[in-house]
Amino acid sequence: MEAVVKKGLLENFMQTHQNSIRSLFQRKKKSSTNEEDSLVDSPGPIPQLSVIANSVVARCSKILKVSTAELQHRFDIELPETVKQLLTYTRNFVEFCSYQALNMVSRNPDYLSDPEFRRLMYDMMLAWEAPCVETEPENKESPSYINEELEDEDGSSLFHFSSTNLAVQVDDKKTIGPEAFARIAPACPVVADVIIVHNLFDALTSSSSHRLHFLIFDKYLRSLDKVVKVAKNALGLSISNLQLDEGEITLDVDGAVPTQPVLQHVGMSAWPGRLTLTNYALYFGSLGMGSYDKAVRYDLATDLKQVIKPELTGPLGARLFDKAVMYNSSSVEEPVYFEFPEFKGNSRRDYWLDICLEILRAHRFIRKNNFNKIQQSEVLARAVLGIFRYRAIREAFHTCSSQYKTLLAFNLAESLPKGDIILETLSSRLALLSVGGAQHDMTESLHTKQKLKLSPVAILTLGQLGFNSQKESNLGAGVEVVGDICVGETNLLEIAVKKSISDTGRVEAAQATVNQVKVEGIDTNLAVMKELLFHHIAIARHIEHFASWEDPFKSTMFLMLTTLVILRGWIRYVLASISVFLAVCMLWSRLFNRGKPLEPIRIILPPNKNAVEQLLTLQEAISKFEALIQDGNIILLKIRALLFAALPPATDKVALLLVLMAAVFVFVPPRYIILLVYLEAFTRELPYRKESSDKLLRRAREWWFRIPAAPVQLIKNEEKRKKKR
Repeated sequence: MEAVVKKGLLENFMQTHQNSIRSLFQRKKKSSTNEEDSLVDSPGPIPQLSVIANSVVARCSKILKVSTAELQHRFDIELPETVKQLLTYTRNFVEFCSYQALNMVSRNPDYLSDPEFRRLMYDMMLAWEAPCVETEPENKESPSYINEELEDEDGSSLFHFSSTNLAVQVDDKKTIGPEAFARIAPACPVVADVIIVHNLFDALTSSSSHRLHFLIFDKYLRSLDKVVKVAKNALGLSISNLQLDEGEITLDVDGAVPTQPVLQHVGMSAWPGRLTLTNYALYFGSLGMGSYDKAVRYDLATDLKQVIKPELTGPLGARLFDKAVMYNSSSVEEPVYFEFPEFKGNSRRDYWLDICLEILRAHRFIRKNNFNKIQQSEVLARAVLGIFRYRAIREAFHTCSSQYKTLLAFNLAESLPKGDIILETLSSRLALLSVGGAQHDMTESLHTKQKLKLSPVAILTLGQLGFNSQKESNLGAGVEVVGDICVGETNLLEIAVKKSISDTGRVEAAQATVNQVKVEGIDTNLAVMKELLFHHIAIARHIEHFASWEDPFKSTMFLMLTTLVILRGWIRYVLASISVFLAVCMLWSRLFNRGKPLEPIRIILPPNKNAVEQLLTLQEAISKFEALIQDGNIILLKIRALLFAALPPATDKVALLLVLMAAVFVFVPPRYIILLVYLEAFTRELPYRKESSDKLLRRAREWWFRIPAAPVQLIKNEEKRKKKR
């Protein structure tokens, strides 16, 4: 009883002196902060927001140096009523605060290195998923850490707020989904791009059930920061054999480590060296006596009909190893192969193939749309940021993207179904971009600015990271970045990407069925094809049976029917009837077989053959194919001999026959010509015609055999292939 009384007295004391204690701590806080911080600290939480959303809004207000009430007032007056509906108000308000705060924070050149920034950005995604009290999870876990431990001594952290103002940090057990990531991550252009944001999320969550953990997100941003710093340091390095033009950025270098060389194959020669990719060209410097020779430049920007593709290489020109990238253009005499040796797989080759194609396709996109200087720089900056992200994922998680899961925007647009629509939409958005597009009247609302103009967000991002050139050094001065995403709305580029991704799912599902039915072996594939063409083969056999006149009555009836069809001109109706019949059969199957799986075709496998028998079968097939090519060449050479009168009597006969055929084509209606050809072919096996037909065919073959073939002279290629240094 005494304990209860003491507890009650203690509670009454705390309630009575709560304001005094709070004011005491607030005075201590104000004494160490400026007047603006005290203005930010003054308002309490917004009742409609969840705890995590209030935490994010409070930290955003501290970054922007305005109160949460002022932020809410700006949101209410600057954005249209369509994004302030009751059901979406809190989520759109979180987006509004997050986008403005990220825009402010990204002006710090080293923001990726700050763990508090990474924590805040992840909190923004959590707040987007649970923006209001109704969406907040019931089981609230304790915070993973107390924010005061990470604050500076003066309490001036931009990313964490005082615990008295509802600072809630990330719980290690909490995860985010793809929609939250797709809405928040592209607000920081170095982190994600609208085109590849879904593929980036898939790459980060490939082993976590499609939910993103903070540790994975933090590891990705730390790796991205490392990649950016390495590329930035490469700008200041003095490489004796590499002379870069203004605006060129070194994206990656390979071959500098002796254990991982890059071999350049030109003709029969191969030489180790160092391969460098910039946003304009490839450079290869051969390794000489302890140093690198002057690098050879392979242009990717100019229209030189460049071709970059995977290729096989090996010693002395042998095609053995699938570990090379082939570069060919009108500026080189012969293709150049860059080999990336490794013991397992070909991930190095695939990575370099992807990033080289990304730069090449970015320049093709520029030339196709005739962009101006600022638009060209924006396109290249998007490609550069994409390669940085790809490098970060590869180095952090040791994964390479597949065809439809690539992290490079222009490569993805080339491989996705309707990817051309994505590029067209991007081109139309870049058309809103100009040098003045980054400057706006500060009295205009954010929504109006996003509707009218776009900022060169990729250029500004590179400049903020330390990659600005002299021409663009002053471009981002005093600029409020207006990017691809708009609060509460889905722009046309996002819509085009979503449509293309939905089509990709169907393509991948269809491709999976194709991979399942692929079989090995010539005999097995022939058996499958024979079964698939069974009905067509049966129809052909019936027609052949009629043409053989083994059953005169059936053959006569078939001949009379087909002759009537040809004379009446009913062939077009027959073809139309066949098309309608097939359409009716397909609709019938769709109606009555809805939801039923397609029954598999039963194939009787041929007898198994060992490896030697399979090689013999393959050799026989190749020999038959070679014989067909030889016969085709002989026919072409004999026709050439007839055209140039190598045998004058035969040429005279052929010329006279061609004149008669021309007269027939002019004066005889086509249906009668078709009828005559058909009757001649169909009645060839009649008893009273068979002997004369065989004799005529024999004479025609004998005449053909007497025609000589035109001569052919084979010349060996004796050009000397010099090694390019």
